[in-house]
Amino acid sequence: MLVQPVAHTTGGTVRGFLDRGLAAFRGIPYGRPPVGPLRFAAPVPPEPWDGVRDAFEFGPVVPQSGPLQAEPTTGTDWLTLNVHTPAPGSAALPVLVWLHGGGFISGTAGDPLYDPTELARAGLVVVTVNYRVGAEGFALLDGAPANRAFLDQIAALEWVRADIAAFGGDPDRVTVAGQSAGASSVAALLTMPRARGLFRRAITHSVGGNLATPALAAEVTAALAQRLGTAPTAAALAGTDPWQLAAAVTELGAALPGHLDRWGRLAHTGVATVPVVDGEVLTEEPWTALAAGRADGIELLVGHTRDEFRLFAVLSGRHGSFTEEDARTALAQLAPRPDGPDAYRAAFPGASPEALVEAAFSDSLFRMPSLHLAEGNTAAGGTSHLFELAYPAPALGGVFGACHGLDIPLAFGSLDSPMGRHFLGDPPAPEAVEVSRELRRAWIGFATTGDPGWAAHEPEQQLTRVLGTRSQTVRYPEQASRGVWAQSGPTRFDLV
Repeated sequence: MLVQPVAHTTGGTVRGFLDRGLAAFRGIPYGRPPVGPLRFAAPVPPEPWDGVRDAFEFGPVVPQSGPLQAEPTTGTDWLTLNVHTPAPGSAALPVLVWLHGGGFISGTAGDPLYDPTELARAGLVVVTVNYRVGAEGFALLDGAPANRAFLDQIAALEWVRADIAAFGGDPDRVTVAGQSAGASSVAALLTMPRARGLFRRAITHSVGGNLATPALAAEVTAALAQRLGTAPTAAALAGTDPWQLAAAVTELGAALPGHLDRWGRLAHTGVATVPVVDGEVLTEEPWTALAAGRADGIELLVGHTRDEFRLFAVLSGRHGSFTEEDARTALAQLAPRPDGPDAYRAAFPGASPEALVEAAFSDSLFRMPSLHLAEGNTAAGGTSHLFELAYPAPALGGVFGACHGLDIPLAFGSLDSPMGRHFLGDPPAPEAVEVSRELRRAWIGFATTGDPGWAAHEPEQQLTRVLGTRSQTVRYPEQASRGVWAQSGPTRFDLV
């Protein structure tokens, strides 16, 4: 008879289940439901419980926005996490804490894309975290702390510090990892004194550069409130149904092109509610804080894909149709100022409008924030290992290229997840399986020892692992873009 695994936490005892030879615990609360009097508040520790709590099901999906949101579920116990472990309570294994992506407006830790089975089988204790997104997590509200999602993530890391030993994890060997919005979250955590003692290493895939000034964030909140017929304060919006508020975020995202003349770069992204450089929770851009020595360096594995923007171009139906006017607009809005547009045309002589649009979006939103985070971390005394995914997704005749998000099924080994099959086919090509093995080995090695399997990136040689059908360690491959952005790193979005 199979015995259900049990773990004793500071909140109470949880009972998990056996999943393909591993112990799995789902839906463990690390904070009270952020509703009612706790709506828009900093997270509060969960109420302890008596007896044994079943941890069989993922926690409820947090309110979602955008076209790629998870299916709604019932319940408001949104601040939950999940643990997969090969050895509950009997070892001190390295721990990987995963913060999902989703553009700051969607995503859930229970997505099959983040199936931790392969990583846990290799000896990691894997924790996946739900946190507030959209207006619940990021809208700048009078009467509420800014960047509540970051505070949720710190609360989850505090839970890991206190309780992961009960699941066989070593609280002194925690790696916090994320992709896209999750990577931006990890980058922000690097600068927060309250967070830095909670993890030893960090992994970031496709760090986002979309941070807003308080002035811009306040206008976004006012626009949301106007759609709902209420005031832009925590007290007023607390009376709005959370899913209705999430729907308003979706509507505002679709209407962003109409705000180009006032909201500038933010209006190009399709996402209205982004982290705000509020001066308290987040004091400045992470790469700037690190490069200036205002945050300590760390062991960091950071990477991006070669063709980051391609995913969005294909999904929007614009791939292959960008015009010279599109290129002029993209360069004017996204290139570093004041000479960025001319610098791009000089760095990419003869490039088509399509290529210029892709380069500007890929660089400003993901590639340069990732590169500058690696360089800033090195300058701050840390060790940065850099990679670029160059393996193109074979689906649909290769139209996606090495696009945003392709690295995640490869890193988790979740090639049979819906997104994995969408990008990589069913069954995946042998080349995809091999790239997945290499990236997964890099994660496991890094979380275990700090070494992903290639040399660190430093200013002179700029060594970078390029992952593809023939992976190699070379000088950073996006030299043209690096040159354009050399004198001006990504800066926060502001009013025009």
